Amino acid sequence: MNIRASNQLKSGFTTGACATAAAKGAALMLVRQASVHNVTIELPTGNSSDFKLFGQSFTSVSAACYVVKDAGDDPDVTNGAQVHARVTLTPALSQREGEQRITITGGTGIGRVTKPGLAVPPGEWAINPVPRQMIETAVQKVISPKTSVHVTISIPDGEERSKKTLNARLGIIGGLSILGTTGIVRPISAKAWTDTIKSALDVAKACGRDYVVLSTGRTSEMAAQRLIAPPLSEESFIMMGDHIASAVRACQQRGFGKPVIACQFAKLLKIACGHENTHATASVLDLAQLLTWAEEGELPESLRATISSANTAREIAITSNFDPLLLELVSRHARMAVVKHAPDVSPRFLVADYSGNAIFTSS
Repeated sequence: MNIRASNQLKSGFTTGACATAAAKGAALMLVRQASVHNVTIELPTGNSSDFKLFGQSFTSVSAACYVVKDAGDDPDVTNGAQVHARVTLTPALSQREGEQRITITGGTGIGRVTKPGLAVPPGEWAINPVPRQMIETAVQKVISPKTSVHVTISIPDGEERSKKTLNARLGIIGGLSILGTTGIVRPISAKAWTDTIKSALDVAKACGRDYVVLSTGRTSEMAAQRLIAPPLSEESFIMMGDHIASAVRACQQRGFGKPVIACQFAKLLKIACGHENTHATASVLDLAQLLTWAEEGELPESLRATISSANTAREIAITSNFDPLLLELVSRHARMAVVKHAPDVSPRFLVADYSGNAIFTSS
């Protein structure tokens, strides 16, 4: 199933969703000892999607297949990649009733994490927590409770494709990451997305909404929805994605002078650095600028040391335990950056942690 947005751009699927589908297909073949050509998986959004399988093979102890990744209309380096999964029976570690063990590792073309600050610790395969849980859940529902299996995810040309990404800079070496929090890739076409933002703001205005919440992603949007009371109507929540400058200018044109901007720390830093678009390929996190601000603001030496030694914004946020002084500093610079984009807009910022909880609101 391909999902189309109202602007008719086709959404696609994450590497995590593709890996899950391939793993489920391999598990089904191992259990049934017969080829499986299509599978349906559940996505974290609550929806389900169908995937076609290729390269089926199986024996009494192992089965494998792959899914061809369809990124829709998103300019994704992984579009067309073959995401393989092999499921192999392993000796049970316990004979207790109901004991089951599912191990998941990377194979050819899957990167290893070598630096701190990412969702996966150094030394581990670059298979993020949500996809890992998706794979485990899908396989768990297929195999017997007494069965233990090993799942290997691979992308044959993953190392070559990774050279076109920022993986090496982030410390992901040797291949691609298995990513995704919703299973779905939304197109990032600038014109289509900014038109959608403007339309959504027009709807909010027509519905008489007093203010809006601009969010960079679904996780931060849900954090805002849980925090804000009394609850706002759905028209008040605008998914701006990475298009911060276009979104705040559109707010200014429609009289929304005090929007709430909901985001995670890495996006907040990008906004503060003045980037008009916060997508990874459109801007680079300026940790040096953050350190300069921290020194000028006379933040505690321990906090400045954390910034100085960090590889990513995420690492800074987690190591500092989302220090309120740090968040206030960056949100202050983000507010000034927004004013440069749209002089009549004075935003407030809501920052979500990496578990989806709202942990900071600017004054």
